Amino acid sequence: MRAALQLAARGLGRVAPNPAVGCVIVKDGRVAARGWTRPGGRPHAESEALARAGENARGGTAYVTLEPCAHQGQTPPCADALVTAGIARCVVAAPDPDPRVDGRGTDTLRAAGIEVEEGLCREEAEDLNAGFLLTRRQGRPLVTLKLATSLDGRIACANGDSRWVTGDIARRHVHGQRARHDAVMVGSGTALADNPRLDVRLAGLEQARPWRVVLDGDLRLPPEHDLVARAGEHRSCLLVADDIAEDRLKPYRQAGMEVVALARRGDGHLDLRAAFAALADLGLTRVLVEGGGGLAAALLAGDLVDRILWYRAAALVGADGVAAVGPLGLKRMADAMRFVALQRIDLGIDVLEVFERTSKPWRGS
Repeated sequence: MRAALQLAARGLGRVAPNPAVGCVIVKDGRVAARGWTRPGGRPHAESEALARAGENARGGTAYVTLEPCAHQGQTPPCADALVTAGIARCVVAAPDPDPRVDGRGTDTLRAAGIEVEEGLCREEAEDLNAGFLLTRRQGRPLVTLKLATSLDGRIACANGDSRWVTGDIARRHVHGQRARHDAVMVGSGTALADNPRLDVRLAGLEQARPWRVVLDGDLRLPPEHDLVARAGEHRSCLLVADDIAEDRLKPYRQAGMEVVALARRGDGHLDLRAAFAALADLGLTRVLVEGGGGLAAALLAGDLVDRILWYRAAALVGADGVAAVGPLGLKRMADAMRFVALQRIDLGIDVLEVFERTSKPWRGS
């Protein structure tokens, strides 16, 4: 099953809105075939593995990281394919809460006389597909906040200079993370100050093209900005307030941007939960947020950050530098937002620390 999970991870950032699934077929104690969900979400992992196994699948065991689908989409149901192939046993890591599946896949297998075992490596499987599961359970994608700071949590000097906080190895690692997400988001302030491309520029990952998303309630982003100008070649989304006149939005639509109008909250800012719900409606399951400090604070205050990737340089900027996270208005240390440290990675002269929220809203009961 852990081999199947490693295969499934190959699909992260490539298969949305589908889940990233892995499948390993074992016959007589040997691996007969492997499969994983292909880019675009199909063929599914089970179909890939069964096609490679051929007759060797008959009487074998299929290890699948997510419950096989039971509905007819652009491809036939995987549960039916496993039955037709003559699989004798199926080990499923995690259930699929999609209402079109939700137990129907395993019911189909059992009805055909196939032995079904559920729950092996379930937590690992749910963590891997946290984005897909959140879209089904909460109607929003997984939100990962990326921070690149000095030791004292600064992202720029007082005059705004921020090139470069971290070194080349850390910056290349960020590009790898972009490739594992369906979208990269920034606020309009970061878009204007840094003019980021928000694409993947790593050898071997040229085909990775996450959506570029700008949260811009007041429409500050000019039509000639790179994020607008290249929208025709790189899927892009502009999240604006619904009181912005349509004639102002026309140049962005003509450039190829997906424009989503959202209601403002009472404080005048966009409703972030509605923003992420809109991204889920676009089929996005994993969003990497890269700045700036105001957006980071708003996400944290709204309890919308699931994971943090904190790249930390061995440098000090001082209290007059720009903070990575804006004001949160906390009055008591007891109200500070808590995360669990998962991993620490040395990246040349820098360090990456990975944190996760204490609750896991993507996990089932």
